[in-house]
Amino acid sequence: MNQRQRLSLYHTHIKLLGFDLNSLNQNSSSSSSDAVSFSRNGYAVSCTEIVGVVVSHDLKPNRFLKFSVDDGTACVGCILWLNHLTSPYFASRHQPDVRIMGNMATHFASQIRVGIVVRVRGKFSSYRGVVQITVSDVVVEDDPNAEILHWLDSMRLALKCYDLSPAPT
Repeated sequence: MNQRQRLSLYHTHIKLLGFDLNSLNQNSSSSSSDAVSFSRNGYAVSCTEIVGVVVSHDLKPNRFLKFSVDDGTACVGCILWLNHLTSPYFASRHQPDVRIMGNMATHFASQIRVGIVVRVRGKFSSYRGVVQITVSDVVVEDDPNAEILHWLDSMRLALKCYDLSPAPT
């Protein structure tokens, strides 16, 4: 894997286990749009995918759904924003797109219940110094093998891609 291919992982949803996520390095950024950036073994990362059982669920209607996913290695905090139509963050965006994003977030929130296995994809973020996932999509897993297959994929990718030494710059 060459330097260009490694750098392209920044916008890729990398498959991680909970303990990997909790061991990411947080770096302060000079940019105001990204207050904190994250790295793993010297490589900048921004997005992830995890699979596990929902173990907590805290819904604040029209604001957010905060839930935790336990993949057997650690509990990972996740936040799904539900305030697309009222947030100033989305005010400058194309309103039909914002409405679609809001409808999707509401649909995802309606599916999340304690005890189900989910696949969560999203961006790394930090709240009070703790790494969490700002959710972009959630899939309820019907396959009883989904969690172990994710474990195997995560370990294989760690060995073959994510844990390689950074190339000198």
